[in-house]
Amino acid sequence: MARSVPPPPTLVLLVRHGQTPTTGTVLPGRAKGLHLSDAGCAQAMAVAERLSSVRKIDAIYASPLERARETAAPLSKALKLAVRIERGLVECDFGDWTGRNLKELYKLPEWTTVQRYPSGFRFPNGESFAEMQTRMTGAIAKLGERHRGGTIAVFSHADPIKAAVAHALGTHLDMFQRISISTCSVSAISFSPHGPSVLTVNETGDLGTLRPS
Repeated sequence: MARSVPPPPTLVLLVRHGQTPTTGTVLPGRAKGLHLSDAGCAQAMAVAERLSSVRKIDAIYASPLERARETAAPLSKALKLAVRIERGLVECDFGDWTGRNLKELYKLPEWTTVQRYPSGFRFPNGESFAEMQTRMTGAIAKLGERHRGGTIAVFSHADPIKAAVAHALGTHLDMFQRISISTCSVSAISFSPHGPSVLTVNETGDLGTLRPS
C-alpha cells in the first residue's frame, strides 16, 4: 500500500502593528480610536515591502482594532487581497488597566506578578493571560486549517503574538515575557502535521529565506 503524502506545512506570519502616538507610554488595550503615528505608517509600508519577498501570501487577517487594520492596509493594497477581520487576534483585555500610564502601572505590586507569574494573573475586570493565549492560538489554528499548506499574514498585538510564539516553542506561559515583539516585527511559525516550527521571532530585516531547518 502506498504511503500517504503529508500535506505541506502552513506558514503563519505574525506581524505586530506599527507604532502609535502612545506606544511605550500607555497600555491602550482594546480602547477604540487609536491610530498609527506617522512613524507607524512608515513602518507599515516597510513591512509590506518585506513581506513581498515571502512566497505567495494567500490571505491577510487582522485584529479588529484600528492600529492592526491600518498596518495590514499597505500589504492588502500591494497584493490586492482584502483584509479579513478575526476577533481572536485582538489585544488582551486589560480591563481596568486599559488606557493607564505604564509608569503608574510599573509601581503597582501586581506588576511583578504580570512579569514573573503571568499564568496566574487576571487583569481587573479583564482577561487572564491564559485565556488570551488560548484565544490567540485557537484563532491561529483555525486560520491555518482554513489555508492548509499556504501562507497567511496575521496582524495582531505584542502580548498575543508573544503568547503564540511561546506556545509554538513549547515554553510555559510564565516565560513569555522574555520574548520581545517590536512594532512591525515579523515572527514566522510553520505548522505541519508533526507540530509547529518557529522560523523567526521579532524579525525586522530580510524575510526572503524563511524555511524550516
